[in-house]
Amino acid sequence: MSAGRAVGLLLGVAADAAIGDPKRGHPVAIFGKAAQAAERALHRDQRLAGVAYTGLLVGGTVGLGVLAQRLSRHSPVLEAAATGLATWAVLGGSSLADEGTAMARMLDAGEIDAARARLSNLCGRDSAVLNGQGLARATVESLAENTSDAVVAPLVWGAVAGIPGLIGYRAANTLDAMVGHRSPRYRNFGWASARLDDALNLVPSRIAAMLTSACAPVVGGSAGGAWRTWRRDASAHPSPNAGQIEAAFAGALQIRLGGRTVYGHVVEQRPVLGEGRTADAGDVTRGVELSRVIGAVTGVLMAGFALARGLRRERRTR
Repeated sequence: MSAGRAVGLLLGVAADAAIGDPKRGHPVAIFGKAAQAAERALHRDQRLAGVAYTGLLVGGTVGLGVLAQRLSRHSPVLEAAATGLATWAVLGGSSLADEGTAMARMLDAGEIDAARARLSNLCGRDSAVLNGQGLARATVESLAENTSDAVVAPLVWGAVAGIPGLIGYRAANTLDAMVGHRSPRYRNFGWASARLDDALNLVPSRIAAMLTSACAPVVGGSAGGAWRTWRRDASAHPSPNAGQIEAAFAGALQIRLGGRTVYGHVVEQRPVLGEGRTADAGDVTRGVELSRVIGAVTGVLMAGFALARGLRRERRTR
């Protein structure tokens, strides 16, 4: 039912913007607890154990999505409702914007200690070593990466594969956040989760970068700067996907991102993305606005894609 999927995606985007995440019983949090229990049972310092762990959790989630899709496919209204619920559950755009707005307010007021404490809601960096500009840079980079991971990518997979795509993608992305690290505990066990997340974000991250360029003028940014910086600097980033939209955001906001990055006891010297001045509180605010616009545009485009794809399929079967 092409119309049901398209309407459901739009409903989910609207619900995320209007309601945000539930305070209790969030489906992603419930999945996270299940993943922790599975990790305790399955963890071994082996890639094969990680493959089994990832396959069990992501495969099981996709299976639930397939069941929901089949139960709702004969009713456009039911499919729209089920798709809308799944979309709302997996999107993180509203929460991302709220955290970015709070960071911008604290940085603008000079509340550095409060901003350092708040940064952990966006990323796992060692905020104790960051000053105001470092906190602004980390926030913009996190806004960019999560716009791709938590907004654009789930909508792309929802348009392509419906409910299984929505919740299957979010399961894979959540596992990557939990175990996809290069720490001694997860270097082998988390390998499968990290590689699966990389594969699933390969196309969405590039779509997100292109949309960043297209949407930049809406927030007073540079479309040309976003495009040039994306094409020039993205490949230098250590992540095959995060660098795409981080470079585009740097060019759109006409700032520099990248450089020395500290995670706990691990220090990375990342390449500089973009050119010009360093980020400040105002850039965080513009980054939040840009993220919101990208999310809304992605929702409309992916609903249109789902509708057109479904109509073509229906014409072929007649």
